[in-house]
Formats: sequence, C-alpha cells, structure tokens
Amino acid sequence: MTAHSDRETMQRARAAARLNAVQALFQMEATGGALDDVRHEFETHRLGATLGDEEELAEADLWLFRALLEGAVERQAKIDQMTDRALVAKWPIARIDPTLRALFRAAGAELVGRDTPPRVVVNEFVEVAKAFYPEGREVKFVNAVLDHMAREAKPDAFA
Repeated sequence: MTAHSDRETMQRARAAARLNAVQALFQMEATGGALDDVRHEFETHRLGATLGDEEELAEADLWLFRALLEGAVERQAKIDQMTDRALVAKWPIARIDPTLRALFRAAGAELVGRDTPPRVVVNEFVEVAKAFYPEGREVKFVNAVLDHMAREAKPDAFA
C-alpha cells in the first residue's frame, strides 16, 4: 500500500465512523436505547457490514465512532445549546428532524471534544448530510448551522 492509499483508507474509515455515529444517535433517540447497547449493536453488527449484493461498507474508525457517540451523549446539553444558537429562533433543536438533530450532535461532539480542524468537521458532516438528504435542500441548512457552531466552538480557527 502506498501512503496515498493509506490516507484514503483512513479518510474513508473516519467518514464511515461519522455516518455510523449519526445513525447510532438517531437510533438511541428513536428507540430510547442506552448508549452501551446501541454502541455494542453497531460494533457487532453494522460497522463494516455488507449490504445484500452491494459492496462492503467502509470499515469505520472505531475509536472515532466511540468518541463521537460518547461525546455527543456526555456533552448533549452544551451541543444542543450551541445548535439552538445557530438555528433560527423559531426552530429550536427539539423541533427539527431527528436525523438532523443526530447529525448536529455528532458534529458538535467532534467540534467541542476533538482537535479536528473545524472546517474539516463542517465539510465531513456536510458529506454525511448528503447521504441522508440527496435532494440537497437540507445540505445547505446543515452547512450554515455547522459553520455557525464551528465558529462558536473554535473562533480562533476563523480569525
């Protein structure tokens, strides 16, 4: 393997971790599932799984998946407040689509709990949004909200 293909493999693994973290957070909210139970289900049955006749999903970065899931749960109040400030006053986080809520929580966990450059976090989670909303309308909304959250979480990166 070349350094280039190693880097691509790592990028795909991190992208898969972000996507799976959003799905796990959505599942936790939808079913009332506990963090440990949902994390175990994903780690045992979903991460790197094969979907029918389709190709195998990218192997997820397990460490990042766990960090995003745990960070979103541990810092949910702070992340939700950050998200609320980024949303229009008429649309608090409780009123938005549960998939978007999960996405904002996973992205918020990376913004406040990791050293990932904020622009990378925004770009990566905009890509995740495209997987859930291929029509694109919500993707612009996600980009705007995440940009606001990133500027609040790490203002020095935008100076």
